[in-house]
Amino acid sequence: MFRLKFTLALILFVVSGCSSEHYIIPDTYVRGVDASPVLNIAESRSMYLFSLARLHALEGDYDVAVTLLQASIEADPQSAFLHSSVAELYLKLNRLQEAMNSCRTAISLDPKQGEAHLLLANILAGLKQERGAIEHYKSGIELLPEKEDAYLQLAIAYLRIFEYEEAVKTLKSLLEKSPDSALAYYYLGKSYEQMKLPKEALNYYRRVIEFKPDFEPVYLDIGLSLESQGERAEAIRSFESLLKVNPHNFSVMQHLVQLYIQEKRLDESLKMLNILVSRGVGGLDTRRKAGLVYLELEQYDNAIREFEFILAQEPKASQIRFYLGSAYEDQGDNLQAIEEFRKIPANAFNYTDALGHIAYLYLEEGEADKGIDLLKAAIAADKGKFELYLHLAGIYEGQGRFKEALDTLLAVEGDFATEPRLHFRIGILHDKLGERMKLIERMKKALSITPDDPQALNYLGYTYVEMGTNLDEALIHLKKAVSLRPNDGFILDSLGWAYFKLKRHKDALSELERAAEIVSDDPTIKEHLADTYLALHDYKNAIRLYRQILQMEPDRKEVADKLKKAKGESAEK
Repeated sequence: MFRLKFTLALILFVVSGCSSEHYIIPDTYVRGVDASPVLNIAESRSMYLFSLARLHALEGDYDVAVTLLQASIEADPQSAFLHSSVAELYLKLNRLQEAMNSCRTAISLDPKQGEAHLLLANILAGLKQERGAIEHYKSGIELLPEKEDAYLQLAIAYLRIFEYEEAVKTLKSLLEKSPDSALAYYYLGKSYEQMKLPKEALNYYRRVIEFKPDFEPVYLDIGLSLESQGERAEAIRSFESLLKVNPHNFSVMQHLVQLYIQEKRLDESLKMLNILVSRGVGGLDTRRKAGLVYLELEQYDNAIREFEFILAQEPKASQIRFYLGSAYEDQGDNLQAIEEFRKIPANAFNYTDALGHIAYLYLEEGEADKGIDLLKAAIAADKGKFELYLHLAGIYEGQGRFKEALDTLLAVEGDFATEPRLHFRIGILHDKLGERMKLIERMKKALSITPDDPQALNYLGYTYVEMGTNLDEALIHLKKAVSLRPNDGFILDSLGWAYFKLKRHKDALSELERAAEIVSDDPTIKEHLADTYLALHDYKNAIRLYRQILQMEPDRKEVADKLKKAKGESAEK
Protein backbone atom coordinates (compact mmCIF):
# COMPACT_ATOMS: atom_id res chain seq x y z
CA MET A 1 0.00 0.00 0.00
CA PHE A 2 2.84 2.40 0.79
CA ARG A 3 4.41 1.72 -2.60
CA LEU A 4 1.09 2.33 -4.32
CA LYS A 5 0.51 5.62 -2.51
CA PHE A 6 4.04 6.74 -3.32
CA THR A 7 3.51 5.96 -6.99
CA LEU A 8 0.29 7.96 -7.11
CA ALA A 9 1.94 10.87 -5.34
CA LEU A 10 4.78 10.87 -7.87
CA ILE A 11 2.36 10.81 -10.78
CA LEU A 12 0.29 13.68 -9.40
CA PHE A 13 3.47 15.68 -8.76
CA VAL A 14 4.66 15.18 -12.35
CA VAL A 15 1.25 16.09 -13.78
CA SER A 16 0.88 19.21 -11.67
CA GLY A 17 4.49 20.36 -12.19
CA CYS A 18 4.58 20.26 -16.01
CA SER A 19 2.32 21.85 -18.56
CA SER A 20 3.09 19.98 -21.78
CA GLU A 21 -0.31 19.13 -23.24
CA HIS A 22 1.03 16.08 -25.06
CA TYR A 23 1.74 14.20 -21.84
CA ILE A 24 -1.23 15.06 -19.58
CA ILE A 25 -2.60 11.81 -18.14
CA PRO A 26 -6.18 11.17 -19.25
CA ASP A 27 -9.01 10.75 -16.78
CA THR A 28 -9.10 7.02 -17.34
CA TYR A 29 -5.70 6.82 -15.70
CA VAL A 30 -6.76 8.46 -12.44
CA ARG A 31 -9.49 6.41 -10.83
CA GLY A 32 -9.53 8.61 -7.81
CA VAL A 33 -7.26 10.56 -5.54
CA ASP A 34 -8.59 9.50 -2.19
CA ALA A 35 -6.70 7.29 0.23
CA SER A 36 -8.10 4.12 -1.32
CA PRO A 37 -7.59 4.28 -5.11
CA VAL A 38 -8.95 1.41 -7.17
CA LEU A 39 -6.05 0.38 -9.39
CA ASN A 40 -4.77 -2.98 -10.48
CA ILE A 41 -1.08 -3.68 -10.39
CA ALA A 42 -0.62 -3.55 -14.21
CA GLU A 43 -2.29 -0.16 -14.48
CA SER A 44 -0.28 1.15 -11.57
CA ARG A 45 2.96 -0.03 -13.15
CA SER A 46 1.94 1.46 -16.52
CA MET A 47 1.22 4.84 -14.93
CA TYR A 48 4.50 4.78 -13.05
CA LEU A 49 6.49 4.00 -16.22
CA PHE A 50 4.60 6.67 -18.14
CA SER A 51 5.47 9.28 -15.52
CA LEU A 52 9.15 8.34 -15.70
CA ALA A 53 9.03 8.45 -19.51
CA ARG A 54 7.55 11.90 -19.36
CA LEU A 55 10.30 13.14 -17.08
CA HIS A 56 12.98 11.83 -19.47
CA ALA A 57 11.16 13.33 -22.46
CA LEU A 58 11.07 16.72 -20.79
CA GLU A 59 14.84 16.45 -20.37
CA GLY A 60 15.23 15.61 -24.08
CA ASP A 61 16.27 12.02 -23.38
CA TYR A 62 13.92 10.58 -25.97
CA ASP A 63 15.55 7.15 -26.38
CA VAL A 64 15.09 6.32 -22.69
CA ALA A 65 11.60 7.84 -22.77
CA VAL A 66 10.63 5.54 -25.67
CA THR A 67 11.94 2.47 -23.83
CA LEU A 68 9.90 3.39 -20.73
CA LEU A 69 6.77 4.06 -22.79
CA GLN A 70 7.14 0.73 -24.57
CA ALA A 71 7.24 -0.96 -21.15
CA SER A 72 4.22 1.11 -20.10
CA ILE A 73 2.32 -0.10 -23.20
CA GLU A 74 3.21 -3.72 -22.37
CA ALA A 75 1.53 -3.20 -19.02
CA ASP A 76 -1.51 -1.49 -20.58
CA PRO A 77 -1.64 -2.44 -24.31
CA GLN A 78 -5.22 -1.17 -24.78
CA SER A 79 -4.37 2.44 -23.96
CA ALA A 80 -4.80 4.53 -27.12
CA PHE A 81 -3.26 7.44 -25.26
CA LEU A 82 0.00 5.56 -24.62
CA HIS A 83 0.29 4.51 -28.29
CA SER A 84 -0.29 8.12 -29.34
CA SER A 85 2.32 9.32 -26.82
CA VAL A 86 5.01 6.94 -28.00
CA ALA A 87 4.24 7.96 -31.60
CA GLU A 88 5.20 11.53 -30.72
CA LEU A 89 8.53 10.36 -29.36
CA TYR A 90 9.18 8.18 -32.41
CA LEU A 91 8.59 11.25 -34.52
CA LYS A 92 11.10 13.26 -32.51
CA LEU A 93 13.62 10.49 -33.16
CA ASN A 94 12.70 10.47 -36.89
CA ARG A 95 11.48 6.89 -36.64
CA LEU A 96 8.61 7.64 -38.99
CA GLN A 97 7.34 4.15 -39.74
CA GLU A 98 7.09 3.29 -36.04
CA ALA A 99 5.39 6.62 -35.39
CA MET A 100 2.79 5.91 -38.07
CA ASN A 101 2.22 2.38 -36.81
CA SER A 102 1.67 3.65 -33.26
CA CYS A 103 -0.76 6.34 -34.47
CA ARG A 104 -2.75 3.78 -36.41
CA THR A 105 -2.83 1.47 -33.39
CA ALA A 106 -4.07 4.34 -31.23
CA ILE A 107 -6.80 5.17 -33.75
CA SER A 108 -7.87 1.54 -34.04
CA LEU A 109 -8.17 1.35 -30.25
CA ASP A 110 -9.98 4.68 -30.02
CA PRO A 111 -11.18 6.29 -33.29
CA LYS A 112 -11.88 9.46 -31.31
CA GLN A 113 -8.23 9.92 -30.39
CA GLY A 114 -7.93 13.33 -32.05
CA GLU A 115 -4.25 13.86 -31.25
CA ALA A 116 -3.37 10.59 -32.99
CA HIS A 117 -5.26 11.66 -36.12
CA LEU A 118 -3.46 15.00 -36.23
CA LEU A 119 -0.07 13.49 -35.55
CA LEU A 120 -0.54 10.89 -38.30
CA ALA A 121 -1.72 13.65 -40.64
CA ASN A 122 1.45 15.65 -39.96
CA ILE A 123 3.63 12.62 -40.69
CA LEU A 124 1.81 11.83 -43.93
CA ALA A 125 2.01 15.47 -45.01
CA GLY A 126 5.75 15.43 -44.34
CA LEU A 127 6.01 12.37 -46.58
CA LYS A 128 4.04 14.26 -49.27
CA GLN A 129 1.10 11.86 -48.93
CA GLU A 130 -1.37 14.73 -48.91
CA ARG A 131 -4.54 12.73 -49.64
CA GLY A 132 -4.07 10.55 -46.59
CA ALA A 133 -3.04 13.55 -44.50
CA ILE A 134 -6.19 15.45 -45.47
CA GLU A 135 -8.49 12.66 -44.25
CA HIS A 136 -6.80 12.56 -40.84
CA TYR A 137 -6.69 16.37 -40.54
CA LYS A 138 -10.43 16.43 -41.15
CA SER A 139 -10.99 13.73 -38.52
CA GLY A 140 -8.74 15.54 -36.06
CA ILE A 141 -10.51 18.86 -36.59
CA GLU A 142 -13.89 17.22 -36.08
CA LEU A 143 -12.67 15.78 -32.75
CA LEU A 144 -10.59 18.80 -31.69
CA PRO A 145 -12.16 21.86 -33.37
CA GLU A 146 -10.18 24.22 -31.15
CA LYS A 147 -6.88 23.24 -32.83
CA GLU A 148 -6.16 26.26 -35.03
CA ASP A 149 -2.95 24.77 -36.40
CA ALA A 150 -4.87 21.77 -37.78
CA TYR A 151 -6.94 24.06 -40.04
CA LEU A 152 -3.77 25.70 -41.30
CA GLN A 153 -2.08 22.37 -42.00
CA LEU A 154 -5.18 21.08 -43.77
CA ALA A 155 -5.26 24.18 -45.97
CA ILE A 156 -1.56 23.76 -46.79
CA ALA A 157 -2.19 20.13 -47.76
CA TYR A 158 -4.97 21.26 -50.11
CA LEU A 159 -2.65 23.86 -51.64
CA ARG A 160 -0.02 21.22 -52.34
CA ILE A 161 -2.46 19.22 -54.45
CA PHE A 162 -3.82 22.39 -56.14
CA GLU A 163 -7.26 22.19 -54.52
CA TYR A 164 -7.31 25.92 -53.94
CA GLU A 165 -11.04 26.26 -53.35
CA GLU A 166 -10.90 23.69 -50.53
CA ALA A 167 -7.95 25.52 -49.00
CA VAL A 168 -9.89 28.80 -49.09
CA LYS A 169 -12.97 27.13 -47.62
CA THR A 170 -10.90 25.65 -44.77
CA LEU A 171 -9.21 28.94 -43.94
CA LYS A 172 -12.44 30.90 -44.01
CA SER A 173 -14.00 28.39 -41.61
CA LEU A 174 -11.02 29.00 -39.31
CA LEU A 175 -11.66 32.76 -39.50
CA GLU A 176 -15.25 32.17 -38.40
CA LYS A 177 -13.85 30.63 -35.22
CA SER A 178 -10.81 32.91 -34.86
CA PRO A 179 -11.44 36.20 -36.73
CA ASP A 180 -8.06 37.57 -35.68
CA SER A 181 -5.98 34.64 -36.97
CA ALA A 182 -3.13 36.32 -38.83
CA LEU A 183 -1.98 32.99 -40.24
CA ALA A 184 -5.41 32.28 -41.72
CA TYR A 185 -5.25 35.58 -43.60
CA TYR A 186 -1.69 34.84 -44.62
CA TYR A 187 -2.50 31.45 -46.15
CA LEU A 188 -5.58 32.89 -47.80
CA GLY A 189 -3.18 35.29 -49.47
CA LYS A 190 -1.01 32.34 -50.47
CA SER A 191 -4.06 30.54 -51.86
CA TYR A 192 -5.17 33.45 -54.01
CA GLU A 193 -1.58 34.00 -55.13
CA GLN A 194 -1.47 30.44 -56.45
CA MET A 195 -4.89 30.96 -58.05
CA LYS A 196 -3.32 33.83 -60.06
CA LEU A 197 -5.53 36.40 -58.32
CA PRO A 198 -2.87 38.85 -57.12
CA LYS A 199 -5.25 41.64 -56.06
CA GLU A 200 -7.20 39.33 -53.76
CA ALA A 201 -3.91 37.91 -52.46
CA LEU A 202 -2.61 41.38 -51.63
CA ASN A 203 -5.83 42.24 -49.79
CA TYR A 204 -5.40 39.24 -47.49
CA TYR A 205 -1.67 39.80 -47.06
CA ARG A 206 -2.40 43.34 -45.91
CA ARG A 207 -4.92 42.06 -43.36
CA VAL A 208 -2.10 40.03 -41.83
CA ILE A 209 -0.22 43.24 -41.06
CA GLU A 210 -3.28 44.60 -39.22
CA PHE A 211 -3.13 41.71 -36.75
CA LYS A 212 0.58 40.94 -36.80
CA PRO A 213 2.62 43.93 -38.00
CA ASP A 214 5.91 42.20 -37.14
CA PHE A 215 5.17 39.11 -39.28
CA GLU A 216 8.20 39.15 -41.53
CA PRO A 217 7.17 36.66 -44.28
CA VAL A 218 4.12 38.67 -45.33
CA TYR A 219 6.21 41.70 -46.30
CA LEU A 220 8.33 39.41 -48.45
CA ASP A 221 5.26 37.94 -50.17
CA ILE A 222 3.72 41.35 -50.74
CA GLY A 223 6.97 42.58 -52.23
CA LEU A 224 7.37 39.59 -54.54
CA SER A 225 3.73 39.79 -55.63
CA LEU A 226 4.03 43.48 -56.47
CA GLU A 227 7.32 42.86 -58.26
CA SER A 228 5.74 40.14 -60.42
CA GLN A 229 3.06 42.66 -61.43
CA GLY A 230 5.69 45.16 -62.48
CA GLU A 231 5.06 47.42 -59.47
CA ARG A 232 8.73 47.71 -58.53
CA ALA A 233 8.40 50.96 -56.55
CA GLU A 234 5.64 49.47 -54.38
CA ALA A 235 7.60 46.23 -54.03
CA ILE A 236 10.60 48.19 -52.79
CA ARG A 237 8.44 49.84 -50.11
CA SER A 238 7.30 46.43 -48.88
CA PHE A 239 10.86 45.09 -48.70
CA GLU A 240 11.91 48.24 -46.87
CA SER A 241 9.09 47.65 -44.37
CA LEU A 242 10.39 44.12 -43.86
CA LEU A 243 13.82 45.51 -43.00
CA LYS A 244 12.23 47.70 -40.34
CA VAL A 245 10.88 44.50 -38.77
CA ASN A 246 14.18 42.66 -39.23
CA PRO A 247 17.13 44.90 -40.09
CA HIS A 248 19.35 41.83 -40.41
CA ASN A 249 17.52 40.10 -43.25
CA PHE A 250 20.48 40.19 -45.58
CA SER A 251 18.77 38.16 -48.32
CA VAL A 252 16.16 40.88 -48.68
CA MET A 253 18.90 43.51 -48.64
CA GLN A 254 20.61 41.76 -51.54
CA HIS A 255 17.34 41.60 -53.46
CA LEU A 256 16.66 45.27 -52.75
CA VAL A 257 20.05 46.15 -54.19
CA GLN A 258 18.99 44.65 -57.53
CA LEU A 259 15.65 46.50 -57.47
CA TYR A 260 17.32 49.80 -56.62
CA ILE A 261 19.68 49.31 -59.55
CA GLN A 262 16.81 48.48 -61.91
CA GLU A 263 15.03 51.64 -60.75
CA LYS A 264 18.23 53.69 -61.22
CA ARG A 265 18.27 54.45 -57.50
CA LEU A 266 21.99 53.91 -57.41
CA ASP A 267 22.74 55.93 -54.28
CA GLU A 268 20.33 53.79 -52.27
CA SER A 269 21.72 50.58 -53.74
CA LEU A 270 25.20 51.73 -52.81
CA LYS A 271 24.19 52.53 -49.24
CA MET A 272 22.79 49.02 -48.85
CA LEU A 273 25.79 47.43 -50.53
CA ASN A 274 28.08 49.17 -48.06
CA ILE A 275 26.05 47.73 -45.18
CA LEU A 276 26.39 44.26 -46.70
CA VAL A 277 30.12 44.77 -47.21
CA SER A 278 30.55 45.88 -43.59
CA ARG A 279 28.73 42.73 -42.41
CA GLY A 280 30.70 40.45 -44.71
CA VAL A 281 27.54 39.35 -46.52
CA GLY A 282 27.95 38.00 -50.05
CA GLY A 283 31.73 38.04 -49.89
CA LEU A 284 33.63 39.40 -52.86
CA ASP A 285 30.56 39.42 -55.09
CA THR A 286 29.03 42.16 -52.95
CA ARG A 287 32.17 44.23 -53.41
CA ARG A 288 31.97 43.55 -57.16
CA LYS A 289 28.44 44.96 -57.24
CA ALA A 290 29.54 47.96 -55.20
CA GLY A 291 32.38 48.56 -57.63
CA LEU A 292 30.02 48.48 -60.61
CA VAL A 293 27.63 50.92 -58.95
CA TYR A 294 30.54 53.26 -58.18
CA LEU A 295 31.51 52.94 -61.84
CA GLU A 296 28.00 53.85 -62.96
CA LEU A 297 28.01 56.84 -60.60
CA GLU A 298 31.35 57.90 -62.05
CA GLN A 299 33.00 57.56 -58.64
CA TYR A 300 36.04 56.04 -60.27
CA ASP A 301 38.43 56.12 -57.30
CA ASN A 302 35.95 54.13 -55.20
CA ALA A 303 35.31 51.69 -58.04
CA ILE A 304 39.05 51.17 -58.48
CA ARG A 305 39.43 50.58 -54.74
CA GLU A 306 36.78 47.83 -54.75
CA PHE A 307 38.15 46.08 -57.84
CA GLU A 308 41.72 46.21 -56.54
CA PHE A 309 40.56 44.75 -53.21
CA ILE A 310 38.98 41.80 -55.04
CA LEU A 311 42.03 41.27 -57.22
CA ALA A 312 44.26 41.19 -54.14
CA GLN A 313 42.25 38.12 -53.09
CA GLU A 314 41.61 36.68 -56.56
CA PRO A 315 44.36 37.90 -58.92
CA LYS A 316 43.17 35.62 -61.76
CA ALA A 317 39.65 37.10 -61.85
CA SER A 318 39.77 38.34 -65.45
CA GLN A 319 36.33 39.94 -65.39
CA ILE A 320 37.28 42.05 -62.37
CA ARG A 321 40.52 42.97 -64.14
CA PHE A 322 38.40 44.06 -67.11
CA TYR A 323 36.23 46.21 -64.82
CA LEU A 324 39.36 47.77 -63.33
CA GLY A 325 40.68 48.60 -66.79
CA SER A 326 37.31 50.10 -67.69
CA ALA A 327 37.35 52.25 -64.54
CA TYR A 328 40.75 53.68 -65.45
CA GLU A 329 39.55 54.16 -69.05
CA ASP A 330 36.43 56.06 -67.98
CA GLN A 331 38.56 58.11 -65.59
CA GLY A 332 40.70 59.15 -68.53
CA ASP A 333 43.84 57.33 -67.41
CA ASN A 334 44.37 55.55 -70.73
CA LEU A 335 47.87 54.27 -70.03
CA GLN A 336 46.88 52.66 -66.73
CA ALA A 337 43.81 51.19 -68.43
CA ILE A 338 46.03 49.66 -71.13
CA GLU A 339 48.27 48.18 -68.45
CA GLU A 340 45.31 46.50 -66.73
CA PHE A 341 43.77 45.18 -69.95
CA ARG A 342 47.16 43.73 -70.93
CA LYS A 343 47.15 41.61 -67.76
CA ILE A 344 44.15 39.62 -69.02
CA PRO A 345 45.52 36.28 -70.32
CA ALA A 346 44.92 34.97 -73.84
CA ASN A 347 42.82 32.05 -72.53
CA ALA A 348 40.37 34.35 -70.69
CA PHE A 349 36.85 34.59 -72.12
CA ASN A 350 37.11 38.39 -72.34
CA TYR A 351 40.59 38.52 -73.89
CA THR A 352 39.31 39.62 -77.30
CA ASP A 353 37.29 42.47 -75.75
CA ALA A 354 40.36 43.51 -73.78
CA LEU A 355 42.40 43.69 -77.01
CA GLY A 356 39.67 45.82 -78.57
CA HIS A 357 39.81 48.27 -75.66
CA ILE A 358 43.60 48.44 -75.85
CA ALA A 359 43.45 49.16 -79.58
CA TYR A 360 40.86 51.93 -79.17
CA LEU A 361 42.86 53.44 -76.30
CA TYR A 362 45.94 53.55 -78.54
CA LEU A 363 43.75 55.30 -81.14
CA GLU A 364 42.77 57.91 -78.54
CA GLU A 365 46.42 58.35 -77.60
CA GLY A 366 47.31 59.02 -81.24
CA GLU A 367 49.11 55.69 -81.59
CA ALA A 368 46.62 53.83 -83.73
CA ASP A 369 49.35 51.82 -85.43
CA LYS A 370 50.14 50.11 -82.11
CA GLY A 371 46.52 49.02 -81.85
CA ILE A 372 46.47 47.84 -85.45
CA ASP A 373 49.66 45.81 -84.97
CA LEU A 374 48.26 44.30 -81.77
CA LEU A 375 45.05 43.20 -83.49
CA LYS A 376 46.85 41.86 -86.58
CA ALA A 377 49.11 39.77 -84.33
CA ALA A 378 46.07 38.40 -82.50
CA ILE A 379 44.38 37.56 -85.84
CA ALA A 380 47.52 35.76 -87.00
CA ALA A 381 47.42 33.66 -83.82
CA ASP A 382 43.69 32.89 -84.10
CA LYS A 383 41.96 33.62 -87.40
CA GLY A 384 38.63 32.27 -86.18
CA LYS A 385 37.67 35.14 -83.86
CA PHE A 386 35.28 37.41 -85.73
CA GLU A 387 35.39 40.14 -83.08
CA LEU A 388 39.08 40.76 -83.83
CA TYR A 389 38.21 41.72 -87.42
CA LEU A 390 35.44 43.99 -86.16
CA HIS A 391 37.88 45.74 -83.82
CA LEU A 392 40.47 46.14 -86.58
CA ALA A 393 37.88 47.60 -88.96
CA GLY A 394 36.75 49.87 -86.14
CA ILE A 395 40.24 51.29 -85.68
CA TYR A 396 40.52 52.00 -89.42
CA GLU A 397 37.08 53.58 -89.31
CA GLY A 398 38.11 55.71 -86.33
CA GLN A 399 40.97 57.05 -88.44
CA GLY A 400 38.63 57.82 -91.33
CA ARG A 401 40.18 55.02 -93.38
CA PHE A 402 36.79 53.68 -94.47
CA LYS A 403 38.01 51.80 -97.52
CA GLU A 404 40.58 49.84 -95.49
CA ALA A 405 37.94 49.11 -92.87
CA LEU A 406 35.60 47.83 -95.57
CA ASP A 407 38.30 45.72 -97.21
CA THR A 408 39.13 44.17 -93.82
CA LEU A 409 35.57 42.88 -93.46
CA LEU A 410 35.03 41.93 -97.09
CA ALA A 411 38.18 39.80 -96.93
CA VAL A 412 36.61 37.50 -94.34
CA GLU A 413 33.04 37.51 -95.65
CA GLY A 414 33.41 33.95 -96.87
CA ASP A 415 34.33 32.76 -93.39
CA PHE A 416 31.58 34.66 -91.56
CA ALA A 417 28.78 34.90 -94.13
CA THR A 418 26.09 33.99 -91.58
CA GLU A 419 27.25 36.60 -89.07
CA PRO A 420 24.68 39.46 -89.15
CA ARG A 421 27.09 41.92 -87.53
CA LEU A 422 29.42 41.53 -90.53
CA HIS A 423 26.75 42.70 -92.95
CA PHE A 424 25.58 45.45 -90.60
CA ARG A 425 29.09 46.92 -90.28
CA ILE A 426 29.78 46.56 -94.01
CA GLY A 427 26.52 48.43 -94.63
CA ILE A 428 27.56 51.29 -92.35
CA LEU A 429 30.92 51.54 -94.11
CA HIS A 430 29.19 51.67 -97.51
CA ASP A 431 27.08 54.50 -96.09
CA LYS A 432 30.20 56.41 -95.01
CA LEU A 433 31.59 55.93 -98.51
CA GLY A 434 28.39 57.36 -100.00
CA GLU A 435 27.29 53.99 -101.44
CA ARG A 436 23.68 53.97 -100.25
CA MET A 437 22.35 51.25 -102.55
CA LYS A 438 25.05 48.90 -101.27
CA LEU A 439 24.17 49.99 -97.74
CA ILE A 440 20.53 48.99 -98.32
CA GLU A 441 21.59 45.65 -99.79
CA ARG A 442 23.72 44.85 -96.72
CA MET A 443 21.06 45.87 -94.20
CA LYS A 444 18.59 43.62 -95.98
CA LYS A 445 21.14 40.81 -95.82
CA ALA A 446 21.60 41.35 -92.08
CA LEU A 447 17.82 41.29 -91.59
CA SER A 448 17.50 38.08 -93.61
CA ILE A 449 19.66 36.45 -90.91
CA THR A 450 18.16 38.22 -87.87
CA PRO A 451 14.78 39.73 -88.82
CA ASP A 452 14.29 41.18 -85.34
CA ASP A 453 17.48 43.22 -85.16
CA PRO A 454 16.23 46.68 -84.06
CA GLN A 455 19.44 48.45 -85.10
CA ALA A 456 19.35 47.09 -88.66
CA LEU A 457 15.62 47.82 -88.93
CA ASN A 458 16.26 51.38 -87.73
CA TYR A 459 19.21 51.96 -90.02
CA LEU A 460 17.38 50.70 -93.10
CA GLY A 461 14.17 52.58 -92.27
CA TYR A 462 15.98 55.85 -91.52
CA THR A 463 17.99 55.53 -94.73
CA TYR A 464 14.77 55.30 -96.73
CA VAL A 465 13.42 58.34 -94.87
CA GLU A 466 16.55 60.39 -95.60
CA MET A 467 16.41 59.35 -99.25
CA GLY A 468 12.72 60.20 -99.40
CA THR A 469 11.90 56.84 -100.93
CA ASN A 470 10.00 53.71 -99.88
CA LEU A 471 8.48 55.65 -96.97
CA ASP A 472 5.70 53.13 -96.35
CA GLU A 473 8.27 50.34 -96.13
CA ALA A 474 10.41 52.56 -93.90
CA LEU A 475 7.45 53.01 -91.57
CA ILE A 476 6.99 49.24 -91.29
CA HIS A 477 10.66 48.71 -90.39
CA LEU A 478 10.71 51.56 -87.89
CA LYS A 479 7.47 50.56 -86.15
CA LYS A 480 8.90 47.08 -85.70
CA ALA A 481 12.16 48.50 -84.36
CA VAL A 482 10.24 50.60 -81.80
CA SER A 483 8.20 47.55 -80.72
CA LEU A 484 11.46 45.69 -80.10
CA ARG A 485 13.14 48.59 -78.28
CA PRO A 486 10.41 50.99 -77.10
CA ASN A 487 12.68 53.13 -74.92
CA ASP A 488 15.40 53.80 -77.46
CA GLY A 489 15.29 57.53 -78.14
CA PHE A 490 17.16 57.31 -81.43
CA ILE A 491 14.79 54.71 -82.87
CA LEU A 492 11.80 56.77 -81.73
CA ASP A 493 13.38 59.75 -83.49
CA SER A 494 13.62 57.75 -86.73
CA LEU A 495 9.95 56.78 -86.52
CA GLY A 496 8.93 60.34 -85.76
CA TRP A 497 10.96 61.65 -88.68
CA ALA A 498 9.32 59.10 -90.99
CA TYR A 499 5.90 60.41 -89.89
CA PHE A 500 7.15 63.96 -90.53
CA LYS A 501 8.23 63.06 -94.08
CA LEU A 502 4.78 61.56 -94.63
CA LYS A 503 3.29 64.85 -93.37
CA ARG A 504 1.67 63.06 -90.42
CA HIS A 505 2.84 65.81 -88.12
CA LYS A 506 0.74 64.95 -85.05
CA ASP A 507 2.00 61.35 -85.13
CA ALA A 508 5.52 62.71 -85.59
CA LEU A 509 5.12 65.02 -82.60
CA SER A 510 4.16 62.16 -80.28
CA GLU A 511 7.20 60.05 -81.17
CA LEU A 512 9.68 62.93 -81.28
CA GLU A 513 8.62 64.33 -77.91
CA ARG A 514 9.22 60.89 -76.38
CA ALA A 515 12.59 60.68 -78.14
CA ALA A 516 13.64 64.12 -76.84
CA GLU A 517 12.60 63.17 -73.33
CA ILE A 518 14.78 60.05 -73.41
CA VAL A 519 17.76 61.63 -75.22
CA SER A 520 17.69 65.25 -74.11
CA ASP A 521 21.08 66.39 -75.44
CA ASP A 522 21.04 65.26 -79.08
CA PRO A 523 20.87 68.19 -81.54
CA THR A 524 19.45 66.09 -84.39
CA ILE A 525 16.49 64.94 -82.31
CA LYS A 526 15.94 68.53 -81.14
CA GLU A 527 15.99 69.74 -84.76
CA HIS A 528 13.47 67.12 -85.88
CA LEU A 529 11.18 68.07 -83.02
CA ALA A 530 11.61 71.80 -83.71
CA ASP A 531 10.78 71.23 -87.39
CA THR A 532 7.61 69.42 -86.33
CA TYR A 533 6.59 72.23 -84.00
CA LEU A 534 7.16 74.67 -86.84
CA ALA A 535 5.00 72.59 -89.20
CA LEU A 536 2.24 72.60 -86.57
CA HIS A 537 2.64 76.39 -86.12
CA ASP A 538 3.82 75.99 -82.52
CA TYR A 539 6.31 78.78 -82.96
CA LYS A 540 7.15 79.24 -79.30
CA ASN A 541 8.48 75.70 -78.87
CA ALA A 542 10.12 75.70 -82.30
CA ILE A 543 12.04 78.91 -81.51
CA ARG A 544 13.03 77.56 -78.08
CA LEU A 545 14.53 74.40 -79.57
CA TYR A 546 16.30 76.09 -82.48
CA ARG A 547 17.99 78.38 -79.95
CA GLN A 548 19.09 75.39 -77.88
CA ILE A 549 20.61 73.77 -80.98
CA LEU A 550 22.56 76.92 -81.85
CA GLN A 551 23.92 77.06 -78.31
CA MET A 552 25.21 73.51 -78.81
CA GLU A 553 26.36 74.01 -82.43
CA PRO A 554 26.74 77.73 -83.19
CA ASP A 555 27.87 77.20 -86.81
CA ARG A 556 24.67 75.50 -87.97
CA LYS A 557 23.57 78.03 -90.63
CA GLU A 558 20.54 75.97 -91.70
CA VAL A 559 19.27 75.97 -88.12
CA ALA A 560 19.80 79.72 -87.89
CA ASP A 561 17.73 80.10 -91.08
CA LYS A 562 14.93 77.98 -89.56
CA LEU A 563 15.00 80.11 -86.42
CA LYS A 564 14.66 83.24 -88.53
CA LYS A 565 11.74 81.70 -90.41
CA ALA A 566 9.99 80.66 -87.17
CA LYS A 567 10.36 84.17 -85.75
CA GLY A 568 9.02 85.71 -88.96
CA GLU A 569 5.96 83.45 -89.13
CA SER A 570 5.32 84.00 -85.43
CA ALA A 571 5.38 87.78 -85.96
CA GLU A 572 2.97 87.53 -88.88
CA LYS A 573 0.58 85.51 -86.77
